[in-house]
Amino acid sequence: MAPSTVDLLAISHCGYAVDGVACGTNRVKRFFHMDSGNNLQYIIPLGVYFNVLHMAPALPISRFISSMTTASTPPFPQPAQTWDNRFSKDEYVFGTEPNEWMHRHASIWKAGSRILCVADGEGRNSVWLAQKGHQVEAFDISEVGVGKARRLSQANNVEVDFTVAECDDFAWKQNEYDGVAAIFVQFADPALRARLFENVVNSLKPGGSLILIGYTPKQLEYGTGGPSVLSHLYTPELLRESFPSLNIEVLEEYEAELLEGEGHKGRSALIGMVATRVGTGR
Repeated sequence: MAPSTVDLLAISHCGYAVDGVACGTNRVKRFFHMDSGNNLQYIIPLGVYFNVLHMAPALPISRFISSMTTASTPPFPQPAQTWDNRFSKDEYVFGTEPNEWMHRHASIWKAGSRILCVADGEGRNSVWLAQKGHQVEAFDISEVGVGKARRLSQANNVEVDFTVAECDDFAWKQNEYDGVAAIFVQFADPALRARLFENVVNSLKPGGSLILIGYTPKQLEYGTGGPSVLSHLYTPELLRESFPSLNIEVLEEYEAELLEGEGHKGRSALIGMVATRVGTGR
């Protein structure tokens, strides 16, 4: 039996905001669960839940939610080993060309800028920035990935200061960089993300700029890259709240066909941001 308006209102009043989203020519109903801090935790098609109710009418919605992937579920328990394994193949998982969003907005950095590439993987973004005349530092948790990044820099006759480090263990410097590139760093759960974003902001010089891109919750419908854990994905509200001390110059939610190796391939739901630390320096 289809849910009634009363059913939908009951869900809404229990902490679930019902919404409709366009999907081709159809209207697909979904519900969103917000935690006590008003953070988006789940997006689940209403049809899935009500199909479950049809089969098991007594199933509480809280129990159904707990059976889904939760915000505290990490995408993988051993990140260094996972990324080492993923980067162990000869080809570059995300290709060797720079990310398109960063490429499009990199002119915000003057030639010769000091730039940090966060979780740089196999080096495609840091090497390209070094080719453009910047002084580039980069770090990643994967020793295998950093090894491939070093080989990529040698093949392109540029120098990048690479470090193998986790986000929390990297030797962050305050007021150090003219720019920071944070390209698809959505391995970070909400707690790690908060620490990472704070370190990023503090590492920028006054007038320094951050270029960031990630996936939005709609990416769960496409499955063409990125984490499957909703709490790792970005919304405009999350980014605005995460960077209150930066002047956001560009914040764009959009869709595009990505072709970044085999790792990011196909139609993708994206959000990009360019933001500058208040002050002079550029």
